[in-house]
Amino acid sequence: MSAPAGSPHPAASARIPPKLGGAAAPGAAAPAVPGLGPHQQNGPAQNQMQVPSGYGLHPQNYIAPSGHYSQGPGKMTSLPLDSQCAGYYSGLYTIPTQNVLTPNTASQQPGAQQMYGRVPPAPHVVGSTPGSFQGAASSASHLHTSASQPYSSFVNHYSSPAMYSASSSVASQGFPSTCGHYALSTVSNATYPSVSYPSLPAGDPYGQQIFTSQNAPPVQPTRDHSFSGQNTAISHPSPLPPPPSQPYHQQQNLSGYNTFSWSTSGLPSTQDNPVRNHTSPTAANNNLTNTVADSLSCSVMQNVQPPKSSPVVSTVLSGASSARTPPAANRPIEPVASVTQPSELLQQKGVDSSSTTSSASPMPNSYDALEGGSYPDMLSSSASSPAPDPAPEADPAPAPAPAAPQPSKTAKPFGYGYPTLQPGYQNATAPLNSGVPPSGPVYSGLQQYAQQYPGMNQLSSSLGGLSLQSSTQPESLRPVNLTQERNILPMTPVWAPVPNLNLDLKKLNCSPDSFRCTLTNIPQTQALLNKAKLPLGLLLHPFRDLTQLPVITSNTIVRCRSCRTYINPFVSFIDQRRWKCNLCYRVNDVPEEFMYNPLTRSYGEPHKRPEVQNSTVEFIASSDYMLRPPQPAVYLFVLDVSHNAVEAGYLTILCQSLLENLDKLPGDSRTRIGFMTFDSTIHFYNLQEGLSQPQMLIVSDIDDVFLPTPDSLLVNLYESKELIKDLLNALPNMFINTRETHSALGPALQAAFKLMSPTGGRVSVFQTQLPSLGAGLLQSREDPNQRSSTKVVQHLGPATDFYKKLALDCSGQQTAVDLFLLSSQYSDLASLACMSKYSAGCIYYYPSFHCTHNPSQAEKLQKDLKRYLTRKIGFEAVMRIRCTKGLSMHTFHGNFFVRSTDLLSLANINPDAGFAVQLSIEESLTDTSLVCFQTALLYTSSKGERRIRVHTLCLPVVSSLADVYAGVDVQAAICLLANMAVDRSISSSLSDARDALVNAVVDSLSAYGSTVSNLQHSGLIAPTSLKLFPLYVLALLKQKAFRTGTSTRLDDRVYAMCQIKCQPLVHLMKMIHPNLYRIDRLTDEGAIHVNDRVVPQPPLQKLSAEKLTREGAFLMDCGSVFYIWIGKGCDNNFIEDVLGYPNFASIPQKMTHLPELDTLSSERARSFITWLRDNRPLSPILHVVKDESPAKTEFFQHLIEDRTEAAFSYYEFLLHVQQQICK
Repeated sequence: MSAPAGSPHPAASARIPPKLGGAAAPGAAAPAVPGLGPHQQNGPAQNQMQVPSGYGLHPQNYIAPSGHYSQGPGKMTSLPLDSQCAGYYSGLYTIPTQNVLTPNTASQQPGAQQMYGRVPPAPHVVGSTPGSFQGAASSASHLHTSASQPYSSFVNHYSSPAMYSASSSVASQGFPSTCGHYALSTVSNATYPSVSYPSLPAGDPYGQQIFTSQNAPPVQPTRDHSFSGQNTAISHPSPLPPPPSQPYHQQQNLSGYNTFSWSTSGLPSTQDNPVRNHTSPTAANNNLTNTVADSLSCSVMQNVQPPKSSPVVSTVLSGASSARTPPAANRPIEPVASVTQPSELLQQKGVDSSSTTSSASPMPNSYDALEGGSYPDMLSSSASSPAPDPAPEADPAPAPAPAAPQPSKTAKPFGYGYPTLQPGYQNATAPLNSGVPPSGPVYSGLQQYAQQYPGMNQLSSSLGGLSLQSSTQPESLRPVNLTQERNILPMTPVWAPVPNLNLDLKKLNCSPDSFRCTLTNIPQTQALLNKAKLPLGLLLHPFRDLTQLPVITSNTIVRCRSCRTYINPFVSFIDQRRWKCNLCYRVNDVPEEFMYNPLTRSYGEPHKRPEVQNSTVEFIASSDYMLRPPQPAVYLFVLDVSHNAVEAGYLTILCQSLLENLDKLPGDSRTRIGFMTFDSTIHFYNLQEGLSQPQMLIVSDIDDVFLPTPDSLLVNLYESKELIKDLLNALPNMFINTRETHSALGPALQAAFKLMSPTGGRVSVFQTQLPSLGAGLLQSREDPNQRSSTKVVQHLGPATDFYKKLALDCSGQQTAVDLFLLSSQYSDLASLACMSKYSAGCIYYYPSFHCTHNPSQAEKLQKDLKRYLTRKIGFEAVMRIRCTKGLSMHTFHGNFFVRSTDLLSLANINPDAGFAVQLSIEESLTDTSLVCFQTALLYTSSKGERRIRVHTLCLPVVSSLADVYAGVDVQAAICLLANMAVDRSISSSLSDARDALVNAVVDSLSAYGSTVSNLQHSGLIAPTSLKLFPLYVLALLKQKAFRTGTSTRLDDRVYAMCQIKCQPLVHLMKMIHPNLYRIDRLTDEGAIHVNDRVVPQPPLQKLSAEKLTREGAFLMDCGSVFYIWIGKGCDNNFIEDVLGYPNFASIPQKMTHLPELDTLSSERARSFITWLRDNRPLSPILHVVKDESPAKTEFFQHLIEDRTEAAFSYYEFLLHVQQQICK
């Protein structure tokens, strides 16, 4: 038995070090410890798993711990707790394949160039080019195989004539495909569904691939060096001459743009990768579609060996014992054991969080089957692996399973993706000219409704005014001379453009806060998109907090039997019994149950069902959408308790926040929680109900980590609540006298993975320094003298692939890792961030954190934790995005793991996570007037319900280039470009990314001027829809992620890049282009009323010092930080009424709060700031900045329209763009 507090164990009393009673020596005898015993292996060890080595590192062998282990005997010593203790990138992954031809490593020397030209459709020949925007354009619904590169870059709208040399050898992988078409027995005695509208709280990978193809549209000549050309580098105001012309090798990409083939031999790390640019006056087309990526695979042995004997110290935490109440009679039901998959299905591949759809990992296809697969012809099995039986899935009616096609010996041509529909539906290939007048989205399919409401198939005639051939020109196309208009920024916030649809569809369309496209008018062909020189992609915020959400409970979730699209407002009802899918155009039967409307309690009006009346709905899913019973919400906290951590003082804030929010953690009666701490050793805490005090178990052998007790480290929150509170009260002082400076983060994460594997859940890691011991140790890579460099910025990628591989293991066990980095020194966030990027986690960063010396950071941590601990969360999630036939997705951005070609695995999903996806047009859209996009997020709620949240977006198709420009969503476009620029910075270089951003402006405005605008002005002409594009790009170039010449810590830069990759658009835009307001003259004119509060709405000011006045006070909203700049001559009445000081001189240098004063000015200012702060994922810090104080430097760096020593002013930037266009 463990020794009680105060009575040292005889075997350990002689070996108590000063810190914690100490770890037993390796040879110490192990006393009997309650609950400690050898682990029983409850599942087969996982087979060899292939995980790519990260970021150009050579493949390494990595022993990945399995979710189940055999526990070897460990040595433990029970000791008292005496007074001394009181106190991001390119996913390396292979896709389902038939045959792939890749260069042989042995036959080529490193550096030797290998070109890939056009090849027959099969087998594919694969190359890659990081010199341009990359990503493999592929159908959203078909499976490819390709070698992929370990970085992501920009896609190829603006390809750089850069050639790389490489070779790699990739074995073709067998991948069992799953049918997206399932039979379901007829529902008898149908139970009619119930619909509720709950009010929710209003808180609210990176690889790029391209395939050679004969189906690509013809390429068009265009500018040199677009999106990465050296001729547009603007790190210094002086324009650089264009580089000399050199020959280059051109390769055709499937979006119709030229790219340049490259290959890598072993792919050295980013900073060591030599880049050789070859330019030509006839350079490739400047576009933003994907390019080819080479694949490097790294075998990972997953066979788990029993851990060796490791010393463990068992310690009872001192503290007042709490009275324990007897357990309730009706105890919560224990979670059902996980269903063990066949070992051959447990193999997986690692994928970066920005990934092409041509990537896939050989995961159990049942994940794909749960949410529904692709089109039937996509279901050919790999020759090397049999397809598993698909999981049953809710289907509108029973249907015969299609005959399994024979495995193909050769890969299909790249353009392949939408097969012939099943017999009887082959003529339903387009929505036009239907024999029966279909009904629209809000009306019945009966004939009498056809004239009143035009259907989806008749909308081409009702898009009135979209074509610019009419006499009236839309405001979005009004030409603007940017060099002459000084006040280009509107005085009110920029809203998303409304798609040009008829009134009924506008009302039904998805909110742009959840789902928006960079082009609200979709070009009819890829060639038209190429001419526009604009990025095409989607920005998603799928799990955001909603005040009202239709929740539908039904026995039958109605879906298309071909493409598995969920029924939505944009389908067509041919009659009461049949509906046509708006994505693949298949005609489906209406299930009997769907004929009843639970809202109106009427029968025979399926068009009035809530699923067809709302573009955002949530379904309560049946067991058909589960691989195993829903697991409980499980939370594990892994805490750094080294000397640095204790000095920083974060433990006090964390423990206090946990105590305050313990009852608010999302979950049900089964919720489980656990704690681990670490320095040079790892400390576990036994919180099993029935103990009088928490018990600490120390594992000192960090080279062979094991779990000291099998079932009492994660405990039921409500059964062990008193023990948990005792531990949280003791933790801040427990390590107060520690002198341990080392950090064994890697081994602690390995232990956390083992602990969480059976159920999955969320791991919250708090780290304060560079890991220095055990697996995953890191060395400082930052040179402080290079922080202001205008040349090469190195080490943006990880130093090791340890954290990426561990994250992939965690993702496979449905575990997400969230990182809180609280550091005063360089901590290599580029490496540590991988644990969150690839496991669908979050990253929080607090530079120079100290609870007393930096109170604003301490306050920010406290507020962030409150939001983090209480916000909604989803577990075991998968997300699939579908689009109309003819469109395809090729590159995803965000924190996730790509499980198959279009299925994203999200171990956790939270309402603050944003995603982006790049699109291409594979087939002409001439047969349809509308296209639709649908995202389906399948997740387990914290209450144990399996749910599906569906968003559907409808956009018109246009054939005119002017119409394309008229529908540009400039904010969505700049956010997509920002994501692509992050990939390019890591895969190539920061300077290439900056050049590519400049060329995005040059090319789009040049194309507009030469094709649409007939004005012969000497200035720079842009349509109104693009007038803010140059301003936003300049703001992006001056953002921390991409700026040069200004002192920027490496961790700060990397964190900014991480934020770009995972922030929703609404928050990302404030990071890119802050909002500036004058607040010393706030009035109620134009104010809004929010929760019985009057909120002033001051006009926006442009970000220039010319708008500042010494007599005024200005508020700048940068997203995560607020600045209030006080002019030297500011009115004393405002200073006294709002700041609480009599005059300017009395304002302190460091002021982070506005006092609550009973004055009208104070109420208005605080009301406005509170309104801005609401619903932010990160709590903004407030800094009051006095004019002429040293702190004003940071404030003035955000005035992006002004010139700095290392960057253009806005006007100079416009002249630079104009000069590039005129070349």
